[in-house]
Amino acid sequence: MQTLSIIAKQPHIPLPSYTLRALMKQILEGLKIFHAVGLVHRDIKCCNILLDNPPGSGLVHVKIADFGLAKVEDTADKKTYGTLQHMAPELFLIPIIYTEKVDLYAAAITFYRIITHRYPVNQQSFNAQQKALKKLKAIDRPDEIIDNLLWDLLSKMLEFQPDQRISAAKALQHPYFTSPEAITDVSLEQKDIALFSRVSEMNGDLNITEQILHKKNNKLRRICVI
Repeated sequence: MQTLSIIAKQPHIPLPSYTLRALMKQILEGLKIFHAVGLVHRDIKCCNILLDNPPGSGLVHVKIADFGLAKVEDTADKKTYGTLQHMAPELFLIPIIYTEKVDLYAAAITFYRIITHRYPVNQQSFNAQQKALKKLKAIDRPDEIIDNLLWDLLSKMLEFQPDQRISAAKALQHPYFTSPEAITDVSLEQKDIALFSRVSEMNGDLNITEQILHKKNNKLRRICVI
């Protein structure tokens, strides 16, 4: 099973607008469900987003995987968890409080990466990343993003102040997903997402193992958005 990394690492494969919109929509729908039960994933990134293409279906199921760092929302922690380049600015401050908004920032970095094939801030140590973020008031718009609605949504997800950062539920109501043009655009997505899955299969990278989140009350076993 492939992950979004197959897109992030292959800039020569074009990413049509309707494919990007569909990927983003499915991931945000998964986060909305996850957050609704009071949990925070804490490690949203390309390699934790699976692209499942059942043989012969022509469809791709986008799945959020690897729940090893998941915690109850508003949990205070003495240590910062996650992937450095995806960590929200508030995670570099004390006290460290995990809310659903850290997942929205990480998801926006994920989307930024599959569009531009790079990170907006890419330091190699905690202290260096912290210093780099402190120098910024916001993440700058990259040249690759020409769609104003797309950037408006991403900038709301990348908001440095967590209380002003958009939620997954509100992100799904954004005009980027709800405008007539967007609705028409999304209806075309599955054909192209399946293409990426087939390309990845040909590349032979088949070692991604899906991890399932088990909860004692069985309310949520897996985030799987079609």
